[in-house]
Amino acid sequence: MRKGAKAAIIGSVFAVMVGGAGYGAFNVVTALDENESAGGPAPVKSGPPSGAEVKETSAKFLAAWEKGDAAKAATYTNYASQAEGLLAGYRADAHLTGVRITPGTPSGASVPFSVKATVSFEGKSKPLAYDSELTVVRGETTGKALVDWKPSVVQPDLKEGDTLVTGESASPPIEAVDRNNVVLTAEKYPSLGPILDALREKYGDDAGGTAGIELAIHHAAEGAGDTTLVTLAKGKPGKLRTTLSASAQAAAEKAVARYAESSVVAVKPSTGEVLAVANHRADGFNAAFLGKLAPGSTMKIISAATLIDNGITTANGPAPCPDTATWQSQTFHNLTGMASQEKATLSDSFSRSCNTAFVKYADEVKVDSLTNEAQQRFGLGQNNWKTGIESFDGSVPASGGPDTAANLIGQGQVQLSPLNMASVTATAMTGVFRQPVIVSPRLDNREIATAKGLSPGTVAQLRTMMNRTAVSGTAAQVMAGLSGRIGAKTGSAEVDAQSRSNSWFTGYRDDIAAAAMTQQGGHGVDAAGPIVAAVLRTGA
Repeated sequence: MRKGAKAAIIGSVFAVMVGGAGYGAFNVVTALDENESAGGPAPVKSGPPSGAEVKETSAKFLAAWEKGDAAKAATYTNYASQAEGLLAGYRADAHLTGVRITPGTPSGASVPFSVKATVSFEGKSKPLAYDSELTVVRGETTGKALVDWKPSVVQPDLKEGDTLVTGESASPPIEAVDRNNVVLTAEKYPSLGPILDALREKYGDDAGGTAGIELAIHHAAEGAGDTTLVTLAKGKPGKLRTTLSASAQAAAEKAVARYAESSVVAVKPSTGEVLAVANHRADGFNAAFLGKLAPGSTMKIISAATLIDNGITTANGPAPCPDTATWQSQTFHNLTGMASQEKATLSDSFSRSCNTAFVKYADEVKVDSLTNEAQQRFGLGQNNWKTGIESFDGSVPASGGPDTAANLIGQGQVQLSPLNMASVTATAMTGVFRQPVIVSPRLDNREIATAKGLSPGTVAQLRTMMNRTAVSGTAAQVMAGLSGRIGAKTGSAEVDAQSRSNSWFTGYRDDIAAAAMTQQGGHGVDAAGPIVAAVLRTGA
């Protein structure tokens, strides 16, 4: 919480107590009797608000807000208790004065508007200007035309639970630099905005800076740092060295910008250092580190290692690829057009991404075989990663029934993030699990996760299969032109209620491993593949 300010939490509930219960009850009954004698209450309006209603409601709401009458402005919304708390804090906690709100031309039920105000605190003042938008809807119970309340009405970057606060910053500012001392800013690398906020929140004090005075959004989401909107007095930034590579980050930013709802992470296999993290998402969520999604056939890296380490088959051993495979009444299929191959080896089926080959081995693995492999060899799913910012460690549960087979092909109950999958690829390439970090653990003496990794024999087989996939298998087109030691695995994951599958791709080139995911991006080579290839080309 920011110093010197009392935040009004969005979502607080106000209860109004009315005294004189008997008298109040008598008047309510009397009023009802009078309505009934006059032919009953007036009918409640329905249907979308008219243009005149949109204009009138928005004008009254904006006028009351501009005057600082939070209680009155809130009455023109469909969630008055939430609205009043944030609107009151607009002046009391954010210290915004001289508010001027100018409505634009309505478009249907939506009304754009611009806000100009002055941030004033302890004798220091600066202007604030931004654009926002509101929508007028029909009240479900009252039938009145009301502003559809969302925190973003007040300021576009506000989400549920967030507050606007002016005061001494909760953490001193930081100057984040990459591994080569290149300064990293949200202006140059947009994906790093929330990540830099989180780094400031956690390491601002350790970096040696001094706090300034600012208007900021205090985010309610766990692990999210404050977002500065206006700086009234600059603090002294402390220098924070990250593991990132400016060149890899620039490539990642450019690559994800081509595909909506995309995320990518690159790591250095020899150290576990994160070289790049980028997201292109409408919600601003750091899905690269925090995403929890089925990874599709990229999971076959862990599944293949499970089969090898449990003595079930080898890269050159049998892994037949029939058209379909049934496990406990659930039938699994391959991608359309894939020919059956009854004499296929594991390497054949891996490079072609044959689902049925892995499903066929579901009766030879134990319910917890895949879970143990993921945890003990690849360091996943034990909730002990300490990357330097909030991250998800992956989840590969011991699932019985049809999910035993589904998990082997990255469906079922398996959940991973691009960070997890980049780490999996790095482990498969080197045989050593090195927990990814974005800030050196030496800075705060945090204890990072460990795992026993893979045997040299398993590593050799995985690298051979991943190289074959990159050179002549499903990833060949995407990986074409990349020199050095290369390997890859494609994946697509079907999700209920989605018309297209999620696109997954992971690969390595020399001492860089990367993984990407694009929601509803189709096959692995359609979206995630080009993103990974672009990052691998940098060589970091």
